[in-house]
Amino acid sequence: MNILTLKVKKNKSITLEEIIDSWLLYKRCKLKESTYYRYQYIIKKYILPSLGKEKIVYLQHYDFNLFIDKLIDSLSPKTAKDIIIVLKSILKYAERKYNFDFKLDLITLPKYQPEEIQILSKKEKQQLEEMCYKNATFRNIGILICLNTGIRIGEICALTWKNINLERDTLVINKTMQRIYKDKNNTIILIDTPKSKKSIREIPISKKLHNLLLEIKNNNKFNGDEFFLTGENNKFIEPRNYQYMFKKCLNECNIKEYNFHALRHTFATNCIEIGMDVKSLSEILGHASVDITLNKYVHSSLKTKKIYLEKL
Repeated sequence: MNILTLKVKKNKSITLEEIIDSWLLYKRCKLKESTYYRYQYIIKKYILPSLGKEKIVYLQHYDFNLFIDKLIDSLSPKTAKDIIIVLKSILKYAERKYNFDFKLDLITLPKYQPEEIQILSKKEKQQLEEMCYKNATFRNIGILICLNTGIRIGEICALTWKNINLERDTLVINKTMQRIYKDKNNTIILIDTPKSKKSIREIPISKKLHNLLLEIKNNNKFNGDEFFLTGENNKFIEPRNYQYMFKKCLNECNIKEYNFHALRHTFATNCIEIGMDVKSLSEILGHASVDITLNKYVHSSLKTKKIYLEKL
């Protein structure tokens, strides 16, 4: 029996779980820590229980769309899509390493329709700003910062005073905070670089925000390492808790409930309305490409289309 025959015989006994262990080892040094743990969680919760013990040779003839149908029955299309993307990456790795063919082009990703973005009305925005300026705690000013710069909740939670440059009137965004699953019953807070290179950015701040931040800085002896939302070195507010505080703040203003991300959507929508060019907005938001900004926020109305057509 030659070496090739032995290799083929050995490959026939390999299970998907064994392939996954090899794939995770391969991916470990290529992924951000948060992404690695997210993949690991998806695998343990959704893929291994259903397919982990199956032999790879069997899965070559398995209709993965049946697995997808089961996922859609109990999960949102977005979650099901995330699971299938991870599974396809694992199977593609197995194809390259062991010369299998899973006919990945026949695996259909679930259709995912993004939810309509939420934005605060002009009146709601004004009410929220007035309350935050009036009661200028670190947490409330954090809301003001997000409403006027579009930074994400994880970015404001990770923001420290050394990231605030009042001489240049800018915020330097180079960290984000998130709670991630290490396994089903174990989560950790991770402070790491943002998800893409474009998310590392310098954002200008308004004169009004500058004056408020300068007053706070002059009234405190900061060394730079303090988290903005707490004013302390070793104490932070995690995104989940800040979201809860934000909802309490909305309630105090008699504003209906919004997700914290609505602040970012409100900022971006307002920038488009006042005529900011999409390239500049995309850089401020830290989007990976201008197309993301265009698809999400730039939607011309029927009225606008008619105005242009009348000029022909």
